[in-house]
Amino acid sequence: MDAVAQWRKQWFDYTQYLRLEGFLDDQFAQLKKLQDENSPDFVVEVVSLFFQDSEKLLNNMARALEQNVVDFKQVDACVHQFKGSSAWIGAMRLKNVCINFRNYCEAQNLEGCLGCLQQVQQECSALKNNLENLFRLEQQIVAAGGSIPVME
Repeated sequence: MDAVAQWRKQWFDYTQYLRLEGFLDDQFAQLKKLQDENSPDFVVEVVSLFFQDSEKLLNNMARALEQNVVDFKQVDACVHQFKGSSAWIGAMRLKNVCINFRNYCEAQNLEGCLGCLQQVQQECSALKNNLENLFRLEQQIVAAGGSIPVME
């Protein structure tokens, strides 16, 4: 098996793993379908913007939860935006943590919110590492003259 075929198999196995573990769902596959030869870096750019926005939202949530009087509506608005962005890129586990987070905001449960914030940070970091690995594998495939398989 040549290098490109090996990397393509690794790519397929890795995308299966990301789906089975709940990191990604069908929405990510839909996003990948929007990428073509006219915009070969479309998904990388979208994901990069997602992580830039995520950092800001995480900082805003953390600051809001540190206040003496927590504005749970403000926190919930940030979590809602984060949930929508997560769903749009197909980050299923992250979206699900945000759903739970919003329930704690609604109940004005500070301890629950702080726990969810930590979970969101961990999931975001894990997703970023996994997507960086996936994109690196895609770069290897393309650099070796291969084409990236289509996600189903």
